[in-house]
Amino acid sequence: MDVQIEPSWKQALKSEFREPYFQEAVQFLKTEKQAGKIIYPAGSQIFQAFNTTTFDKLKVVLLGQDPYHGKNQAHGLSFSVQKGVNPPPSLMNIFKELQQDIGMPIPSHGDLTHWAEQGVLLLNACLTVRAGEPASHARIGWQLFTDAVIRQISELKEHVVFLLWGKFAQEKQVLIDQRKHLILKAAHPSPYSADKGFFGCRHFSKTNEYLMNHGIEPIDWYIV
Repeated sequence: MDVQIEPSWKQALKSEFREPYFQEAVQFLKTEKQAGKIIYPAGSQIFQAFNTTTFDKLKVVLLGQDPYHGKNQAHGLSFSVQKGVNPPPSLMNIFKELQQDIGMPIPSHGDLTHWAEQGVLLLNACLTVRAGEPASHARIGWQLFTDAVIRQISELKEHVVFLLWGKFAQEKQVLIDQRKHLILKAAHPSPYSADKGFFGCRHFSKTNEYLMNHGIEPIDWYIV
């Protein structure tokens, strides 16, 4: 399969696309569609995080678990929803923390493309999901792929900030060389856990402080 993905990522991940698990995941998705299953995000947006944030310009990794499984929500960027769709509770809590941390007004939409264009890789561990069925594609091979993505970033880049929110994301820290990169951990911004360590984490200002200390242009977190 010739994966339609931005060239710098295609170079960094070329060996993964030839792995049997990746071919099996592709075949699984074809079978699901042939069976009439609705899959999010749309096929053209499965690799949207990579096509918006090039490997060359990557500064930050924000790891999510699963795409949103509701209609018109997922568009290939973790935590982000398309304009015109109400921001889900976790995303609203992210905005509340941004307001407390850097004074950003609560935006009118939840599209985080502006972050992705600046070098924030909005990566879900699973790149697809069946409509209305969270974690339905958790075992089709995507996590092998995204684990490889994290390992390649750790190995080939320097001074990347990894934002690991919640237990699932924090389990990925074993893939990251902490001598070369910054790992920031907090509770997940879900309504069930945001008040247990996400609110007050100040990860956005801490990220920019680290980037600037290493001569890297900070992220403009403001969503307009």
